[in-house]
Amino acid sequence: MSPVSPRNGAPTVDVHAHVLLPPVEDAVAGHPGLAAARDLDARRNGPEATAVSGPMFRDRIPRLTDVKARLAAMDASGVDVQLVSPSPSHYHYHYWADEDLARTVWELANEGTARHVAQAPRRLHGLGLVPLQHPGLAVEALEHALGLGLRGVEISSHAPGRELSDPAYEPFWTRAEETGAILFLHPFGCTLDERLNRWYLSNTVGQPTENAVALSHLIFSGVLDRHPGLRVVAAHGGGYLPTHIGRSDHAWRARTDTRGCARPPSSYLKQLYFDSLVHDPHVLRELIRVAGPDRVLLGSDFPFDMGTDDPLGALRDVTDLPAPHFHAVRGDNAAALLRLT
Repeated sequence: MSPVSPRNGAPTVDVHAHVLLPPVEDAVAGHPGLAAARDLDARRNGPEATAVSGPMFRDRIPRLTDVKARLAAMDASGVDVQLVSPSPSHYHYHYWADEDLARTVWELANEGTARHVAQAPRRLHGLGLVPLQHPGLAVEALEHALGLGLRGVEISSHAPGRELSDPAYEPFWTRAEETGAILFLHPFGCTLDERLNRWYLSNTVGQPTENAVALSHLIFSGVLDRHPGLRVVAAHGGGYLPTHIGRSDHAWRARTDTRGCARPPSSYLKQLYFDSLVHDPHVLRELIRVAGPDRVLLGSDFPFDMGTDDPLGALRDVTDLPAPHFHAVRGDNAAALLRLT
């Protein structure tokens, strides 16, 4: 299948898809920090969710690792191009790693992702990882990813003890802005811990919460004022923030302690990008309205169960969406972001 779709002359691009990289897990196997991280994750999710997630993950290993299986699934869903990022488990479970092991993790993740997408270079593009727990290494890891031909890196909503507003990340934001690297903001789990350990609340409530908190740190701390050229893509539609941004604007106007940013918080939504994975056509319509039709990108969370097998269908469910806006979200925006020809 050609990477250029006949629909509106541009490809259909899914910016939210993952790859599983077994060498990363081999590198951290047996370390006490890994066992502790997995124990914390099990407590946060609860036994019922853990019992369901194990088989779900195993069933998806072929699509997470085999390029032929990935391309077949893309063809079935009408997706021409994917932006592929490492499974969030590759960073979430390893924030305990010291600098030497962290370097091994990002090198393996970046190199593994680059090899994966190189098998179908006209249809797959990749993102690497940076160790947020070691801000002083983030620029080095970003440069490593870009040097391999990756389009940027995937980052979490925070690292233990560090929010994205931490001044230690300033060199990373500066270099990402200079290079035009894509920063894919993708939380994994939630720090509300056992409060969300039933009914998969750790994901259904926790992930949108983590997105909103992380984006708020970028906005209110002035990161987006200092680095207006950052190309940040927020997974899961940015969580709760875009549709509840009015409360942030009210706080900014009403309280002096919220004035870390130069403008009302809602104005920064148009500096960010958001994927379309919100599971509700009314929410997606509102996201397109508040962020702008040029700032929303098609996303599926391929191939996980909290994603969608039909991202185009989800977009079509937004009734009365003007055709130019539909095509912008379908692929035009992502094609411009990825600089596809």
